[in-house]
Amino acid sequence: MDFTAITPRELFIAFFKIGIQGFGGVLPWARRVLVEERHWFTEEEFLDAWGLAQALPGGNIINLSIGFGLRCAGPLGSCAALCGLTLAPFAIMVMLGVLYTEYGEVAGVVGLLRGVAAAGAGLVVSAGLKFAISPRLRSPLAVFAIAAFILSAFVRWPLALVLLLLAPFSWWYCWRRAK
Repeated sequence: MDFTAITPRELFIAFFKIGIQGFGGVLPWARRVLVEERHWFTEEEFLDAWGLAQALPGGNIINLSIGFGLRCAGPLGSCAALCGLTLAPFAIMVMLGVLYTEYGEVAGVVGLLRGVAAAGAGLVVSAGLKFAISPRLRSPLAVFAIAAFILSAFVRWPLALVLLLLAPFSWWYCWRRAK
């Protein structure tokens, strides 16, 4: 795809949609908009871009929007994607903050917030399942990802220790595979 054909306006609209729909959990919506609706990424390209965004300091979706916007339309594209992504959530958070300050102790509000949290968790699980069936997780390298998950989530090892343990083996495996 010719990414230079994507305008800053299109970037703003796409990332605004991601920001407004994915408020509190954007990964499922980013995948849906960028892969399924706009066809700007294939599944594999999205996973690569998401992996790179996770490796950089800062918010993953912020990194993805800035990098993709820059790739498509230069600095203006980065600004358009970032503004589209953050404008609606910022306005919503300001309004919710005002409302919570006023009505945060009301039982109905507490129940509503619990329901929203459950819906957000469901979206993240849904995205995880879609990623789990991707060809990438059928790769032998998935063993390292699964091992990292088990060691950090169930064995409760610190992530830094898990990465120090697994990274050399995964690098060695990739090096051997490339030869």
